[in-house]
Amino acid sequence: MENIRKLKLAAALAARSETVAGICVGLLVGAALLAGVHFSGVRVDRLLPAQQNIRLADLRGETASDDVRYLADWIADSRDAAEPGFVVVDKKYAKAYAFDGQARLLAFAPVLLGSAHGDDSVSGVGAKPLAEVLPEERTTPAGRFVGERGHDTRGDDVVWVDYDAAVSIHRVLTNNPGERRLERLATPEIEDNRISNGCINVPAAFYETFIGPLFANRRAIVYVLPESKSVDEVFGSYDVAARRPGTVPRNQLLSRMQAF
Repeated sequence: MENIRKLKLAAALAARSETVAGICVGLLVGAALLAGVHFSGVRVDRLLPAQQNIRLADLRGETASDDVRYLADWIADSRDAAEPGFVVVDKKYAKAYAFDGQARLLAFAPVLLGSAHGDDSVSGVGAKPLAEVLPEERTTPAGRFVGERGHDTRGDDVVWVDYDAAVSIHRVLTNNPGERRLERLATPEIEDNRISNGCINVPAAFYETFIGPLFANRRAIVYVLPESKSVDEVFGSYDVAARRPGTVPRNQLLSRMQAF
C-alpha cells in the first residue's frame, strides 16, 4: 500500500510540474510574440498550433505595394473572385496586376489613369461628351467592378470596368501626340501617369496577352485600389496574413508607423 501511495504522489507531482511548465512556456511564448523574438533560432510561431486553411496570393517574387499584397491575399483567401482570374489596379503606384483563378500573378504593367485624383465618379459623367467633362471630373473610381469585354465609341475592343461612368481598360491611346502617353508609361515617375479622362490605359502587349484573354469568354472582377479612402472601407476586406500566429495585424502595424 505504501508503494502505491508513493506512486500516486509522484504522479500528482509530475502532473503539477507539467501544468506549471506549460503555463511558463505559454507566458514566455506570449512575451516573445510581443517582442518579436525567436527561441534559439526557432520561430516562435512553430511552438503554436498552425493556422489552418489560410490561402495567400502568389506574386511569384515580384515587387508590389503593401495594399496590392493585402488585397490579393484577401481575394485569394475569401475566394471573392472566381475563375478565370482577376485584375488589381494600384492607383497610388499606377500599375495593374493580372492574376489567374488561383490568385497567381500572371503579369503586371504600368498604367495611365484619370488626371483628377479621387475615388468616386461624378454622377452622370458617363453621359457627357468628352469635351464637356471638367478636369475635376476625370477620376478613375475605386472599387470592385465586374468587368466585361465590349467596344467603345471608336469601335475598339475594351474591357468595361464601369459602363455607366464610361470607364474601361484599353490599350494606350496615341492619337494625340502632344499627350506623350507612351512616354508617360515608360518613365519611373508616377504623377505623369495621370492623363486620361478616367479610363485605365495599359500597354498594348499587356492588353492583348493578358487582359483581353482574361475577359474573352466571360466576365471577371477588376479591383481598383483607392488613393484617398482605406482599402478596408472600399472592399470590406480582412487581413489574411494576420491570421498567422505571431503576426502583427495590418491595422496595428499602420497605427504604429503613424505614431513615429
